[in-house]
Amino acid sequence: MTMTVLRVVFLALVIVPCGGVIGQPSKGKHVHYPGKTWEVVASPEELGLSKSKLEEAKAFSETLHTAAVMVVVDGKVAYQWGEVDKKFNTHSIRKSVMSALYGKYVLNGTIDLEATMADLGINDVEGLTKEELRATVRDCLKSRSGVYHPALYETEGMKRRKPERHTHRAGTFWYYNNWDFNVLGTIFEQLTQQSLFEALQRDIAGPIGMEDYQPADGKYISGKASMHKAYPFHVSARDLARFGWLMLNNGKWNDLQVIDSTWVHETTRYYSDATLYGRSGYGYLWWVARNHTRHPHLSHAEVPEDSYSAKGARGQHLLVIPEYNMVIVHRVNTDVKGNSVSGGDIGRLFKIILDARII
Repeated sequence: MTMTVLRVVFLALVIVPCGGVIGQPSKGKHVHYPGKTWEVVASPEELGLSKSKLEEAKAFSETLHTAAVMVVVDGKVAYQWGEVDKKFNTHSIRKSVMSALYGKYVLNGTIDLEATMADLGINDVEGLTKEELRATVRDCLKSRSGVYHPALYETEGMKRRKPERHTHRAGTFWYYNNWDFNVLGTIFEQLTQQSLFEALQRDIAGPIGMEDYQPADGKYISGKASMHKAYPFHVSARDLARFGWLMLNNGKWNDLQVIDSTWVHETTRYYSDATLYGRSGYGYLWWVARNHTRHPHLSHAEVPEDSYSAKGARGQHLLVIPEYNMVIVHRVNTDVKGNSVSGGDIGRLFKIILDARII
């Protein structure tokens, strides 16, 4: 499919009856971008938030292992606390960043979403069957490959939930699968002929002015179980907030289209029910809000249906809420053994922050 046809098809899908576009800030919202550093407002009330409620949120977070929180509205910091400039492990937030990196190369034809594992010469330690080799790049982005080969950097919870090998055909079943996520890194580097950590610097971090990220912050995780490495990296809260603000603004940063807007929309749409993980929905490596599923996007808190999140183990969370023109970042220093914040507590914390909105 050509890029022109992709754009036409996609726009036909995302235009909604009210005249807006899913995932785009509502008409009349401010479009402002940080310069070399984030602008922190003198009072949250300037951005429509109650300072007392945000102080309540901060006080609650101090009972947890929270390391940093940033609340961004209209492109400015409404409130922040903790070590927002310190780099912590992204854990699975790496996957949503990978999704964003793919956009440029899908649209310029370097990566074909319909290419199969067989087409790409992908295999693994235990070997892949003919059926597993039918899985496409798109299947992996949706976490629907059906390849349940051992994978690196899996949590115990992921291992417990993993289906038995060969129980689902490619494209037919959603499971949050590190094999899919890791092989996407292999495919990206194979087809683009560049390190993904260097690509992140060149394609996203540099153009949007991330203050702290360097390619050396990335680390490949290898092991005997699989040929496909995991690719966690360390990043600061203030840099993650920039990434979230880029996504909220449809991949645009000032006058530069860093990520094609069609790709932003396509990747943050609902494709799969994430009931298996007690969450509402899943896109292309993004958790997406979907009201009519069995589980909410956040425990204990409601967000508009166009919201989406990047989440990582032990409490890493980037929440993008286009309808509110808001980005929230929550970080935990997991380099310290035992530091963790549950999804339930993050939901409680985010509810207090969302309740700070002055309607």
